[in-house]
Amino acid sequence: MSASDSPVRKLCKGQIVSFIGGEGMIKNYRFESGSWEYLVEMPMGPEPEMGRVGYETMIWLPEVDISSLRNSFSQKLLNLEQKNLPKAC
Repeated sequence: MSASDSPVRKLCKGQIVSFIGGEGMIKNYRFESGSWEYLVEMPMGPEPEMGRVGYETMIWLPEVDISSLRNSFSQKLLNLEQKNLPKAC
């Protein structure tokens, strides 16, 4: 399947999403093995005593494992971050 034959992706860069294990923001995406995958960045918590190693708050997730917060109560709280984003991907 070529990139032009790939299914339309459902999520956009900058969009706040949820998944089993937390919430985060879409930072990037790629079409891999017949489906879309998204690089999700989770908010960083307090720095641990031993310091940070790297991008431990980013993870690649398949589209089927991600839910948009667009229609949930959480989205109302996070709406300020997305207010300036274009409506279409």
